[in-house]
Amino acid sequence: MSKAALLVVDVQDSFKQRAVWETSDHGRFESNVAALIQAARTQGWQVIYVLHNEEEGVFSPESGFVRLMDFIQVQDGELVFNKKVHNALTDSGLHVWLQEQGIEQLKVCGIRTEQCCETTTRVASDLGYQVDFVLDATLTFPMVDAITGEEVSAQMLYQRTATVLKDRFARITQVADYL
Repeated sequence: MSKAALLVVDVQDSFKQRAVWETSDHGRFESNVAALIQAARTQGWQVIYVLHNEEEGVFSPESGFVRLMDFIQVQDGELVFNKKVHNALTDSGLHVWLQEQGIEQLKVCGIRTEQCCETTTRVASDLGYQVDFVLDATLTFPMVDAITGEEVSAQMLYQRTATVLKDRFARITQVADYL
């Protein structure tokens, strides 16, 4: 087994239940994540899925929406971890498991670019992992700027995340880098 793992963060049906869910970028995202998962399998990386859980609402396991989106089919040897915080490592048991396996490199993809994916990347870097942030295999949605009240586009959020992570917390990559 390689010393690398692909973390597929929060690619779950819970998001489809939120008002922010918008499908215009979903086709690109789905194709890229599927290709990245296939590349990980081919290269012998451990594939790990992480699902976000909350006490109530659509991220509550009782809602029935805390499940991987249907384009993902978990294969034998692939693992699913659950978290209740914004990063995939500290409360899920994942960091301990990765350490036990000797995994040193993480490739991060998933939903929301600037939240759980970025937070996972920052924490992973602080914990000593070499991290690739696979930007085109992340998905986010427009947000409202807290200062100006103006909409910040998903494209602007992708650019901001790449800017703040690059060479500080991660190497910024694209799916094509692994094909």
